Amino acid sequence: MDFVAIATLVLGLLLGAMTFLFIFRIVLTWYPQADLTRFPFNVIAVPTEPFLAPSRKIVSPIGGVDITPILWVAIFSFVREILLGQQGLLTMMLQGKSF
Repeated sequence: MDFVAIATLVLGLLLGAMTFLFIFRIVLTWYPQADLTRFPFNVIAVPTEPFLAPSRKIVSPIGGVDITPILWVAIFSFVREILLGQQGLLTMMLQGKSF
């Protein structure tokens, strides 16, 4: 296995997991009584909060709704598509195609 194949595998898993966590974080916003410091919820809150905290300073809630998790799902999906999609950079490198 070469570097590009390993990078494709690791990035695919990482970006997919982060997208999955942010989708769960969106669902958790529907339940404001959920304590994000307790066990089942902190598994979702701990990896996503470093992304959400700075972006909340830039994007304020719209109508009282925090849209930053939705923005991060879009960002991670876009990055995954650019790098690992059918015409993605790493996919093309893995197939040996020139840019």
